[in-house]
Amino acid sequence: MEALIDATDQQMATLGALVDMAQSIEGAIASLQAARDGVLALASQWAHEIAEQGRHPDCGDMAARSVAAELGAALRVSDRTMQRRMADAEFLVTRFPLVWAAQGAGRISAAHARVIVEAGAHLMHAGDRDAYAAEMVVNAEVESPNRLTRIARRAAERFQPRTLDERHADAREQRRVWIKDAPDGMAELGLLGPAALVQGAFDRLTGMAKAVQAQPEQAEFGHAPSGEDPGSALDQHPLDQHPLDQRSLDQLRADLALDVLLSGSPVGHDGAIGAEGVLGAIRAHVSVTVPVMTLLGCSETPAELDGRRPIDAETARVLAGAASGWDRVLTHPITGAVLAVDRYRPGADLRRHLRARDQRCRFPGCGRSQHESDIDHTHDAVLGGATREENLAHLCRRHHMLKHHSPWHIERLDAGLFAWTSPTGRTYIDRPQPPTTVTFVEDGVIAPF
Repeated sequence: MEALIDATDQQMATLGALVDMAQSIEGAIASLQAARDGVLALASQWAHEIAEQGRHPDCGDMAARSVAAELGAALRVSDRTMQRRMADAEFLVTRFPLVWAAQGAGRISAAHARVIVEAGAHLMHAGDRDAYAAEMVVNAEVESPNRLTRIARRAAERFQPRTLDERHADAREQRRVWIKDAPDGMAELGLLGPAALVQGAFDRLTGMAKAVQAQPEQAEFGHAPSGEDPGSALDQHPLDQHPLDQRSLDQLRADLALDVLLSGSPVGHDGAIGAEGVLGAIRAHVSVTVPVMTLLGCSETPAELDGRRPIDAETARVLAGAASGWDRVLTHPITGAVLAVDRYRPGADLRRHLRARDQRCRFPGCGRSQHESDIDHTHDAVLGGATREENLAHLCRRHHMLKHHSPWHIERLDAGLFAWTSPTGRTYIDRPQPPTTVTFVEDGVIAPF
């Protein structure tokens, strides 16, 4: 039975009214949060002015503490928390006034503002910050915060005075491991290191965890063959999975990580698969997008790891050189749109093209990567839908099921756009994430896209 299929017109009208109310309330909340930031920023500036007036030797630290203590006591918040909020508010208001104004007008949320500020925090020149902020506010009005994170990181790189390679060399000096106590006899182990290595380690743990879940007896259930990402199978349905091990992927990843760190053997279970068996053979899968000029050493335009985070050009070149095969994504020289994908070795060309085009789930606001998503027929295959590029899209399991079991409707438009129509009749447009590439403007200047 499809969700909401039995709803009456009056009930659907009620849902539409609730959506309108929620949008209005979110805009009001964003405006109030921006107003609060303005007050906290004024309080912080007032403390600094008092310190400068009195020529305090501590550069205003004690004055800021005093103001934070006053506000914290009045609002029943820790003074340390309040001082941190004051500093964050002053940074937003003074360094990113365009972002603050957009939030105050209810155009973007506090979460959007936080993403923009964090990605552009290292921009030193006011003009660069304003240009970056103006571009990001436009994106924030149509994207969710998790998608905006990737867009903001990429855009901020265009205004950075230092290359990512230079900043990465400094950042590597901060690599470390730490431990944090948790309740009920638990503890957290954290690690800060190069993104490509950390991502690869996490992906290998995920592969081993899935191998534990998908024991040999599961072959009869039609699981993906070895070496193929089971999450990318065409129209794979969640009911097709019958894990024998009832632990979640998170639990298995934790068990396996501790096994490897303590004994060097990825056991992670009580069964017959050992370190020399399936688990020991699991290799990390890291997806890196590298502009061709960067690959050739003619540019330092950053590459992207799994379509989410920038990595330095040198690491990208090392990974590309060590890869057994790689995809070539051809893009339009003006718009940057994906035109075609090929590979020098035989492979699933269509699947590679879809991964390069979509990069993540194509439901509006969803940030799940293509590796965590199914390839779905927009027009169902059982109803005659063709297995062609124009009829396929990546959908994470949640939105794959929503499409098939609710009145939500998806339609493919031109230029890789997808239109989702909600049960209330509203239409939401999902735009493909632009790939990391180089585009040419009319005056002949090459600019990173």
